[in-house]
Amino acid sequence: MSGMGDPVWTAAEVHTGTTIIAVEFDGGVIVGSDSRVSAGEAVTNRVFNKLAPLHDRIYCALSGSAADAQAVADMVNYYLDMHSLDMEEAPLVLAAANLVKGISYKYKEELLAHLIVAGWDRKKGGQVYGTLGGSLTRQPFAIGGSGSSYIYGYVDAAYRRGMSREECAQFAVNALALAMNRDGSSGGVIYLVTVTKAGAEEKIISGSNIPLFFDE
Repeated sequence: MSGMGDPVWTAAEVHTGTTIIAVEFDGGVIVGSDSRVSAGEAVTNRVFNKLAPLHDRIYCALSGSAADAQAVADMVNYYLDMHSLDMEEAPLVLAAANLVKGISYKYKEELLAHLIVAGWDRKKGGQVYGTLGGSLTRQPFAIGGSGSSYIYGYVDAAYRRGMSREECAQFAVNALALAMNRDGSSGGVIYLVTVTKAGAEEKIISGSNIPLFFDE
């Protein structure tokens, strides 16, 4: 309980913010996020990596409460490791997405977490799944987090089916940069992971390499 002399912000409800994106291309997926973690008006971490590996070729992008989202990712990572040992082969992206969906729905009253699951597998290639609220939807691209509300117009206008790997990467970077400029809870650097049959390739975009737009 806060006392009379406590600062106002100590008694305020804690909100978190972020921007995450994932997009399919022929042969894989691009997954990206900003790096800012906030609690109310305070920035608690400027360079947090919100892209968590669930398996060798499966990643998830985290939004919501950082602790809750990371806990879900850790649980799914453990289950997939056990599953791959039992099956003696790499798990499917859909299996990972179903695990995230099941945990998210079971603990929907306790957890504040929204994960986008994306990766590559031998059956369906690159895939992106949204798991908001315990739902499961495959999409050609997905966005999430507080910053996503600022870029729906951009992604709807800029996305085209059949884009190349390089075009999808630029699409994701532009979307994240726009959200980071508008959303006070998004910022820092851009984390980008490209997942293909060959594996995962991680990249950090920072400073002057982050695109600038006309209003900046």
